[in-house]
Amino acid sequence: MRLVLIGPPGAGKGTQAAMLSSALGVPHISTGDLFRRHRDLGTPLGREAERYLDAGELVPDAVTVGMVRLRLDEPDARHGFILDGFPRTVPQADGLALLLDESAVKLDAVVEFTAPEDVLVGRLLARGRPDDTEDVVRNRQHVYRRDTAPLLAYYADLLLSVDAVGGAEEIADEVLTRLQAAPQSERRRGR
Repeated sequence: MRLVLIGPPGAGKGTQAAMLSSALGVPHISTGDLFRRHRDLGTPLGREAERYLDAGELVPDAVTVGMVRLRLDEPDARHGFILDGFPRTVPQADGLALLLDESAVKLDAVVEFTAPEDVLVGRLLARGRPDDTEDVVRNRQHVYRRDTAPLLAYYADLLLSVDAVGGAEEIADEVLTRLQAAPQSERRRGR
């Protein structure tokens, strides 16, 4: 199973990715983890990403795609994966499409987690992180709508929307049920 998880900050993508990874027996690949891993190993991509992160800037798509390429080439990801935090933009989705085409594989589904903005903001504020002020949290929602939400149209043929309000296990069960119910040919269509 090859999945991309999309949803606004606070939708629970990381929690769902971990649960789905366990249920499906495929690795959960988070770009945040990839950045940390490459930085800690001192790889050229890690040093490049660190320059941007230290300056508070977004890591360029080419660097992010390069890290994802290396990760998807690892043995545990050859038969499936769950991408969390990538792609975030249409250019990154184009980069992923090229990577998958090179390997002659397709995505099975793109799972969108939805929830009302007030619920998402409440969840993020409840974490109690010092940098999670209401203004910052609401701005992250705006950035998601501006930069990432266009992926919903990009992946329209593969999209499964799931309500992210409720218990984590209940939501994961809903995703698994929906994945099993979608005809294989429908899930295999993609760009």
